[in-house]
Amino acid sequence: MIETKEEKVHNVFEKISPSYDRMNSLISFHLHAKWRQTTMDFMRVKAGSSALDVCCGTADWTLAMAEAVGVEGSVIGLDFSENMLAVGQEKVLDSPYSNITLMHGNAMELPFADDSFDYVTIGFGLRNVPDYMTVLREMYRVLKPGGLLTCLDTSTPTIPGYNQLFFFYFRHMMPLMGKLFAKSYEEYAWLEESTRSFPGMKKLADMFQDAGFDHVRYVPHSGGASATHFGYKKKEQ
Repeated sequence: MIETKEEKVHNVFEKISPSYDRMNSLISFHLHAKWRQTTMDFMRVKAGSSALDVCCGTADWTLAMAEAVGVEGSVIGLDFSENMLAVGQEKVLDSPYSNITLMHGNAMELPFADDSFDYVTIGFGLRNVPDYMTVLREMYRVLKPGGLLTCLDTSTPTIPGYNQLFFFYFRHMMPLMGKLFAKSYEEYAWLEESTRSFPGMKKLADMFQDAGFDHVRYVPHSGGASATHFGYKKKEQ
């Protein structure tokens, strides 16, 4: 039986969860944390806010948002991989933050009411969902009017030469590193595939607008190896 994308992604992350953090740092040359911090600087999160971290994985961005919103704020981290959440829960328990809730759920059908959150974040998760637009519209739905969606993910470099080097690295080196350091060649080969098929910066910005977001902009990182997209839910008239 052929696996659906949703089933494939679930199985991948269930398997690689113990090594995910180490491999993420190795594959990105530790740049992923810098990209997230740059993104947080742009967001200027207000203390006391409510936030949802979709596809939260092992909860790194969830923890960063918890610090930003402060004790008067609240953060929910949602993921559909129980094993990734288990790793994240250990981090939460070891952290000083009591304003975090991690929960199992599906980004395609967020279990929250309309207009629930001031901020929604999704880091390196949109490329793995079955349907980008469905998830974008779901995140739009649960944002409060005027709320901000922030998406950090891999992208497509546009610099001649760098583009070819980038895809050579992801196609050949990343699966090999997965095999050597995490005994997971096929899983990291899949992650390369999801990276290669993900929309470029401009196309993703257009999708944000199609989903209803206003004031859409994006910031490339490391020559376009990744990018952060920002979009606001339109305020009520």
